[in-house]
Amino acid sequence: MSAACEDLAADLACSAGKLLLSYRGHAQLKARLKDDHSLVTAADLACDELIHTRLAAERPGDFVLSEEIQTVYEGGAEPVWVVDPLDGTTNFSVGLRYWGVSIARVEHGQVAVAALYFPMLDELYTATRGGGARFNGEPLVSGRESGCGAAAVMTCCSRTLRSYDWDLGLKTRLLGSAAYSLCSVAAGTSAVAFEATAKIWDLAAAWLLIEEAGASVFSLAGGEPFPLQPGTDYSRKSYGIAAAATTQWATRAREGIRLASRKHRSK
Repeated sequence: MSAACEDLAADLACSAGKLLLSYRGHAQLKARLKDDHSLVTAADLACDELIHTRLAAERPGDFVLSEEIQTVYEGGAEPVWVVDPLDGTTNFSVGLRYWGVSIARVEHGQVAVAALYFPMLDELYTATRGGGARFNGEPLVSGRESGCGAAAVMTCCSRTLRSYDWDLGLKTRLLGSAAYSLCSVAAGTSAVAFEATAKIWDLAAAWLLIEEAGASVFSLAGGEPFPLQPGTDYSRKSYGIAAAATTQWATRAREGIRLASRKHRSK
């Protein structure tokens, strides 16, 4: 079942990615701010609808929790698909390349299947619990020293800069996509990734990918994301999470990332 669901998740992510590509360059593609100040476009909505429709047809009875259509987990229903139809909407809207689709399947309270596709980069990441992680179909193992040496980088979000301090000795990069930042740790290209206010659909698929690639991912603020909590509106719940390519970087991240002073946060 897991292999079949991984294939389905990967196919859905790639199909959704192709749909998103068809929206690029549309003069009428306007973005609006949601209540949480994140952007949404017609492309996000169309992509979410495509995924919902496919899952309803191929996995009837499964619950779908997604950023644009169903943000409340009602509880009592499993498995649950956790969907971000377009992670990196701002990048997508302005023509940057770091954006994609994230799909996870949660079984018995934990992520069991993951697929993330970044169309402009043609990068497909997949994983099954206990079955390893893959990049474009090839086995993926994190922690390569080539990505964790003198030129090692930490990826983070813009909110991180306002809310946290750290001294890890790493160069900092902001990629504009939480999912891609986390994938960069699984791929071994980043030593650490830190997202101050990740949503469940930003992190669900990448969480499993990182674990199956042999890297570490953990919460620093906002509680544990799994198991899902019944009655929760996940559009209103954020998590501070970090990922690290090696156990050494995980220890340094746990010890070295700290909430900034109130004065600093007000800037």
